[in-house]
Amino acid sequence: MTKKLFGTDGVRGLANRDLTAELALDLSVAAAHVLADRGELAAPGTPGRRPLAVVGRDTRASGEFLEAAVVAGLASAGVDVHLLGVLPTPGVAHLTGALGADLGVMLSASHNPMPDNGIKFLARGGVKLDDAIEVAIEERLREEWERPTGADVGRVTTYDAAVDDYVAHLVSTRSTPLAGLKVVLDCAEGAAWQAGPQALRAAGAEVIAIHAEPDGLNINDNCGSTHLEDLQRAVVEHGADAGFGLDGDSDRCLAVDADGTVVDGDQILAVLGLSLRDAGKLPGDVVVATVMSNLGFVQALEANGLTVRQTSVGDRYVLEEMKAGGFGLGGEQSGHVIMSEHATTGDGILTALHLLERMAVTGSSLADLAAVMTRLPQVLVNVAGVDKARAGTDEELLAAVARAEDDLGDSGRVLLRPSGTEPLVRVMVEAPTEEQAGAVADSLAAVVRERLAL
Repeated sequence: MTKKLFGTDGVRGLANRDLTAELALDLSVAAAHVLADRGELAAPGTPGRRPLAVVGRDTRASGEFLEAAVVAGLASAGVDVHLLGVLPTPGVAHLTGALGADLGVMLSASHNPMPDNGIKFLARGGVKLDDAIEVAIEERLREEWERPTGADVGRVTTYDAAVDDYVAHLVSTRSTPLAGLKVVLDCAEGAAWQAGPQALRAAGAEVIAIHAEPDGLNINDNCGSTHLEDLQRAVVEHGADAGFGLDGDSDRCLAVDADGTVVDGDQILAVLGLSLRDAGKLPGDVVVATVMSNLGFVQALEANGLTVRQTSVGDRYVLEEMKAGGFGLGGEQSGHVIMSEHATTGDGILTALHLLERMAVTGSSLADLAAVMTRLPQVLVNVAGVDKARAGTDEELLAAVARAEDDLGDSGRVLLRPSGTEPLVRVMVEAPTEEQAGAVADSLAAVVRERLAL
């Protein structure tokens, strides 16, 4: 069976239409049953051991009723629940491990618009469920089951220390005070509106928090990592040393230097890779990234003696490669950065703290640090209305790609990639100039339309 509900990052959809209270409850019951059967969740009634789950959410209004549904499902299946309240996804992952929980649940649709929401399940230790477990959960939705009664039903408590515990963990990951650094933090009206400013201030920075007044409806609304304009203006207006834009659940972060120039995920990975290498904390001198990373990133790291391992697009694949090789740093151009010594998932606040620490240790500006790599102009053309299944087999298209790669040589590259979620093919070209990249991308896009037309 292939997954129908779970995507690359849990179950997402329009809240109360695609993702209903009934589905949230049923998914939670099925998850409890699957994990119990696999020995990854204590079975209800186990002597001396009650199963425990922690549940967190972002600031979306729909998170309130979905949280209630998830808790009802888990408790009815005999699972005790700690309510963490509004907390970033990496905070839920951290507390899943720190509190010894058998299961973590995060309600968020990350950077998606407010009407959407999502459910993400985490196994012991705060790690993502693998595909096989997600398939098993779908297979067991709404099955008949023996319901616990009396003392065997789950109990629900509020864990009031969630934000403080998570912030303490974040601050403990670095040792150099950030005193003297002024920072603007865009919280995206999301899950980090408390933890983000609190962590940076506890580390010693002066913090100007913007978009930190969530009302349940304004999450990601022209703010955060997908809309950096307000952050860029605020950094310049306040004379800040840097700015950081988080997304709705704070598992990703993009930066802005003192001049208001965006520092993307590739540049962040490059800075942190060199920082960890210098500290002797970069296993194998390897950084894991996706095939969408800029060629300039790969060239810069190789010039500094580091190796880049590239994966398919998606933090799931980055994590898989990191686990398989025991690597300590990986991420995506979007700002999803994973530092496995301190987190099991991307963590935007953690990323910001360690970029600031690198600035404090070196005495360098963020712009100077980011200059370690030169971004090659990158042009992406989405070609819709084509048979994406044939993108990797059409001989004339593949020949056109090969000719373009020969023409670019070591100075650029071509990536032809069917979309995983839409009926289109993405043509990405990097070249020494914007004009050349655009010309090659348009030429290849025309071949895609001609050869793969429906």
